[in-house]
Amino acid sequence: MAKSNKEALASASKSATAVRGALRDNGVAVKDIKTSSLTVYPEYNYSQDKGQELVGYRATQSFTVVIRKAENAGIVIDAVVSAGGDNVQINGISPFLSNGAAATEQARQAAVADARARANSYAKYLGASLGRVISLTEVNAPVYNFPIMAKGAAAEDATQIDLGETEVTVTVTVRWGLN
Repeated sequence: MAKSNKEALASASKSATAVRGALRDNGVAVKDIKTSSLTVYPEYNYSQDKGQELVGYRATQSFTVVIRKAENAGIVIDAVVSAGGDNVQINGISPFLSNGAAATEQARQAAVADARARANSYAKYLGASLGRVISLTEVNAPVYNFPIMAKGAAAEDATQIDLGETEVTVTVTVRWGLN
């Protein structure tokens, strides 16, 4: 708790500088560190006899950080907590797909290839061949995360982060004419 806004902001800035340094020292690029909020606010106590009483000021600075090497996640988190001490809170870890468009495109290609192979098989059983495509409907399935551990040899004593594996699926329904 600080006595003024200025002191609260200075304290938060000192912690934020230490956190930024720990992030950079552990391989996080500057472009992957983003300030998501900076707040300075008064804190009050409330009582029946005195009402609202100012007790000091607090400041917080929040970051959104992208850790591109999943196996380093635990090491980076440990370094941040060590650098910022009790002034640091980790408010969540969210694995994400860094190139979702490319993964979806690959899933589309696989879905269409599978649909064509199945249709060719049925056409063969019918003594026919595939004609032109009459219709194609795509259903994007949800993205699934499967548990795996992100842990490397250098991370033996680091906090273990289970980021999972992401699976992107696309389902297509294709209607072909037969020749």
